Amino acid sequence: MKKRDFLKLMDLSLAEHGQLYARAVQLKAERRAGRVHTTLAGKTLACVFEKASTRTRLSFEAAMVQLGGHAIILQAGDSQMARGEPIEDTARVTSSYVDGIMFRTFGDERLAAFAASSRVPVINGLSDGGHPVQLLADLMTVQERLGALKGKTVAWVGDGSSNMALSWVEAASLFGFALRIAAPEGYRPPAALLGATAGVVELTDSPAAAVQGADVVTTDVWTSMGQESGAAARKAAFQGFSLDVPLLERAAPHAIVLHCLPAHRGEEISAELVDHPRSAIFEEAENRLHAQKALLELLLAG
Repeated sequence: MKKRDFLKLMDLSLAEHGQLYARAVQLKAERRAGRVHTTLAGKTLACVFEKASTRTRLSFEAAMVQLGGHAIILQAGDSQMARGEPIEDTARVTSSYVDGIMFRTFGDERLAAFAASSRVPVINGLSDGGHPVQLLADLMTVQERLGALKGKTVAWVGDGSSNMALSWVEAASLFGFALRIAAPEGYRPPAALLGATAGVVELTDSPAAAVQGADVVTTDVWTSMGQESGAAARKAAFQGFSLDVPLLERAAPHAIVLHCLPAHRGEEISAELVDHPRSAIFEEAENRLHAQKALLELLLAG
């Protein structure tokens, strides 16, 4: 089987995304019914972390175990990467031991170099340029709750330059839904990326305008890992860009709220909204497990 990486959403075709979603829904239902799967028996996934993680680590490790495989967790700080081993050498050696690698890193150039040197599939577990495995769970949640993605309107409120926002831009182009991004100047997607999404992505400096009539309302933390030194400036820039119940009331009556977590309650989203009846945040978190199981089957077992 030819090696396939999953570094961004567009590494899979629209048809493959449809198949992956259908399989994830099936796996979710069968896990709840107590059915055991062994589709990845004898397979091993290395999970390499240069950034801290809760959901990514737990969901990938649990996914491999539940499919009959095994996961090895490698924290970069505990490896020779921390002592200056070239990332290409780490990738070549690691890929000689395992059947797939999940890599969570900073710059996308590191992700690309790692994937280019690996002889087994590499999955982007988060990078500065995107968080595609989280989007798989987000899109699965939207489809479970609201049906087909095409024709929907998603409102993003907050940092439009974050990896999550960038993956939402990619998803809008691929799946044919409208994306409204409410973000202050200086925190918007790159012009080059927006140039390829004309008519799909709309920018505004008004959260109320972005949310008006939307089917999905979503956000992320204002300060991501690696940006801590600028936290105060970011907090000042994003005043007025918080999600709360009054803002949600501008959305469609059936609208759902998403957040990839962890959430800073009282900053980018109110505590009340995290636990609101229209919040799908914790279902979204669970769906990381099922969407990634389907992805792992596709890449590791065909």
